Amino acid sequence: MPDLNDGESTHVQGSARLPYILKNVGGVYSCTCPAWRNQSLPIERRTCKHLRAFRGEQAEQERLGALLSKPSAATPSTTRTVPNLLLAERWENDIDLAGWWMSEKLDGVRAWWTGREFLSRQGNVYRAPDWFVAGLPNLPLDGELWLDRKAFQRTVSIVRRHDQSEHWRRIAFVVFDAPAADGPFESRQAFLESTLREHRPQYARVLQQERCTGIGHLQTELARVETLGGEGLMLRQPASRYEPGRSSTLLKVKTFHDAEARVVEHLPGRGRHAGRLGAVVAELPSGLTFSVGTGFTDAERENPPPVGSLITFRYQELTDRGVPRFPSFVRGRTEDDTSAVAWTDFAPDAQQPGVPAVGAHISIDNTNNLKEFIMDKRYFEFIGGSSAKFWEIGVSGNKVTVRFGRIGTDGQTQVKPFPDTAAATRHAEKLIAAKIGKGYAEAVAR
Repeated sequence: MPDLNDGESTHVQGSARLPYILKNVGGVYSCTCPAWRNQSLPIERRTCKHLRAFRGEQAEQERLGALLSKPSAATPSTTRTVPNLLLAERWENDIDLAGWWMSEKLDGVRAWWTGREFLSRQGNVYRAPDWFVAGLPNLPLDGELWLDRKAFQRTVSIVRRHDQSEHWRRIAFVVFDAPAADGPFESRQAFLESTLREHRPQYARVLQQERCTGIGHLQTELARVETLGGEGLMLRQPASRYEPGRSSTLLKVKTFHDAEARVVEHLPGRGRHAGRLGAVVAELPSGLTFSVGTGFTDAERENPPPVGSLITFRYQELTDRGVPRFPSFVRGRTEDDTSAVAWTDFAPDAQQPGVPAVGAHISIDNTNNLKEFIMDKRYFEFIGGSSAKFWEIGVSGNKVTVRFGRIGTDGQTQVKPFPDTAAATRHAEKLIAAKIGKGYAEAVAR
């Protein structure tokens, strides 16, 4: 029977219009079908008819039987403790950040170390192995369980498991703060450095901070981090205290993008939105669909953009499958609406040579140019068995450039011209979909 290596995925046709996706991430097998998603079991102990048909009944029974035979972690307490975390506000270019402490915004899982276990923002326990927490001090620490840039989904799959697997060896606990320590931010950072040097935990480290010298420094660092596949920056006010809840002493700086999609379905609302729009299902030119449920006003929920119409939505980044992450409705659009789609979040300031301004308004005449910008130099890898291959694609004007070969080599390059940018973009989208279907995963270029 076929199987999936770690990081691989495949499509299977079910009863729905679109095929379901089977995936193996860190030894956790998943399916996008409702039967798998709606189970109350831990994610590593779920299965469905599609996984059983693909992997075989015996393979699934052996996998689940091995998991069930493992001793469970310590019995959770009957009362849930929800940590009082310091939460960031978004920087609106209204504060001079010169002198603030700057660090990379990690795309991991927020975690509160109580002195004996990790808690999520909601108070759920992350059951880390004993060897992972060895050496952590008996005092509260605020940080992030982190694997790598562009690895959020893989990180979640590992830390949500209940079997304390060996995959935790790939995770690091990156510590932001020591909430119980007295004094301003600088004193708490010195305390953290000293404490971790003393206890020497193998899988924990302090997040490095750098003084921001001004907007130019911020722009350069944001461009560097995003080029590496990072999510953005975090800025801490000098001499600030640890304030539980949303605080203006902690600011996040990220570049968001605007794009267009066509509405294909209305989903009903629940709770306070019962009886009106809950979300729209939107379709990209590639045919990929996703839901947009935030950003609507009450009036827009009562009178939503009609099926078949175009909407402008804002998103943070694309997932490995090319799905917009954290999409939010901006406004409805008409076919003859020629207003430019722009990158919006922060007003541009003095721009460094060769470095895009933070939130610089990049005028896009149409969605073909937008897709050209997004798809520029996307890099994928396939690692399985004896194979270790890369594949890179970029669109420039009406030309599609593909580079491929074994990882560690320069590979070979092919350039194919098309009648126009739209045709080049459509061809690139088809190639990307085909590679993802074959198990290639998007990564940061080596």
